[in-house]
Amino acid sequence: MKPAITIVYCPKCNWLLRSAYIAQELLTTFADDIKSVTLEPGEINGEFYITAEYIKVFDRKEYGGFPEIKELKQMIRDVVHPGKDLGHSDTKPHHIDNNVL
Repeated sequence: MKPAITIVYCPKCNWLLRSAYIAQELLTTFADDIKSVTLEPGEINGEFYITAEYIKVFDRKEYGGFPEIKELKQMIRDVVHPGKDLGHSDTKPHHIDNNVL
């Protein structure tokens, strides 16, 4: 059974567009792995969290802000389809080794 994703957002914080963007990204990335994505206006100021079948996957207050979309996709993936390859979203950022000339 495919899990349903719920994004609870604070309408007073104007996070509807952010929620819609995240929903679009999740529906695109996990088209074969999830049942639906629901946007739900929250009742508590400043709340923003994401659940997958009632399992809290992400909470803005606990995290301390909003992650980049690729990190959020990894969090969702680890719950709805562990081991799924996310392509470029799974690659680690390139860094420069200052000790090598």
